[in-house]
Amino acid sequence: MWYSTSMRWLGLDIGTKRIGVAVSDELGVTARGVTVVRRRSVARDVERIAELAAEQQARGLVVGLPLSMDGSQGRMAELASGFAAALAERTGLPVELHDERLTSWEAEGILKQVADRKRRRDPGEVDKLAAVLILRSFLAAREEEGA
Repeated sequence: MWYSTSMRWLGLDIGTKRIGVAVSDELGVTARGVTVVRRRSVARDVERIAELAAEQQARGLVVGLPLSMDGSQGRMAELASGFAAALAERTGLPVELHDERLTSWEAEGILKQVADRKRRRDPGEVDKLAAVLILRSFLAAREEEGA
């Protein structure tokens, strides 16, 4: 799918308790963590993400698709797909699903390497970093495709 090269993306790591949120720069080169949304209900969560997309001036959304290692879709992938469909309907923005296998595990590893062992880590940090990793992976894939 073709998109303008000047387009800010919002990246999402959808979990059962939290949604990690990241945003790209306008050129789609870098990604940074924005916030973590505590899950309440699909309707309220979709509304909050729509608000964040507007605040960040996002022109597209990337939802991490947690596929199984064999590439099949389980319950969490179905949850993410349904959430993506609700976001597309509510925002009218393009919504892309992007393979996010192992991003939470990778985020945990990164945070363990840099964390102060005396300080308790907020569990939301993993979700926000996972959203950054999902968005970076999506942006890199677009770059390879020449988008």
